[in-house]
Parts: sequence; C-alpha cells; structure tokens
Amino acid sequence: MARRRSRKKWIQGAIKKPGALRRTLGVKKGKKIPAGKLRAAAKKGGKTGQRARLALTLKRMRRRRRR
Repeated sequence: MARRRSRKKWIQGAIKKPGALRRTLGVKKGKKIPAGKLRAAAKKGGKTGQRARLALTLKRMRRRRRR
C-alpha cells in the first residue's frame, strides 16, 4: 500500500525546495514566472536549469491531464 502512494505523489518528493526557482529568477511571491523567463532559465546549467526544466515538464503534465 505504501508503494502505491509514493508512486502517485512523486512530485512532492521531487521538489525539495519549493519557491527556490522563483527566488533565483527574481520573481516576487504570488506572481507567475513569465514563460520566456522560464524557457531561458531551462537552457542554463546547474540547479536553476534543472528546476526550470522540471517546472516546464510539470506544466506540460498539467495541460495534458486537463483535456
């Protein structure tokens, strides 16, 4: 039973520091990260790039699920 739950909620484990991407990109709390800024950050290396790529992936997953 515990295995099934962990598979379902893998995103919570993938995001270690919520809000870190927004802070590094200089976006104020409560505001959305502009798509262009997010795509530019995804091309960078390091943690900022990793976080931006994950954000884009999660955005695509959300869009697919709504249909």
